[in-house]
Amino acid sequence: MSQTIRLLVGSDSAGYDYKNAILADMQQDPRVEVVEDLGVFEGALEDCSYPEVAITAGTKIAAGEADRAILVCGTGIGVAIAANKVPGIRATVAHDSFSVERSILSNDCQVLTLGQRVIGLQLARRLAAEWLGYVFDPESPSNAKVNQITDYEDSITG
Repeated sequence: MSQTIRLLVGSDSAGYDYKNAILADMQQDPRVEVVEDLGVFEGALEDCSYPEVAITAGTKIAAGEADRAILVCGTGIGVAIAANKVPGIRATVAHDSFSVERSILSNDCQVLTLGQRVIGLQLARRLAAEWLGYVFDPESPSNAKVNQITDYEDSITG
């Protein structure tokens, strides 16, 4: 990737341990300009729900305050659903290298979600690092499909 990424990392209590490991990795990754920890934080594990973290991440990306986010919950499904409710956001759960690749190259996703109860820690860390290396090509045939999604979303959100 030629430009550095402004990254958000967050979780609920079910993804807390993986979030912290991925956060530490991202803080050391030269492709990351800045990483913001959205929580959940020690001492407040039960005070933060996955929709809260995911919607905060999506809102910050939609507002141009960050480029991408990596979110963790028990399965990755909840944070993906919640982040996708923010207009302009494309979030997906991915637990294998091919899906991580295609999330960017075919779908220009800004949010990767992972499940702490679904995959091992080392795989989650590897997938997060791989995901940072992919860049969507607006000249690719996939751009027309991404534009269809965006156009539809624009038509219903006004």
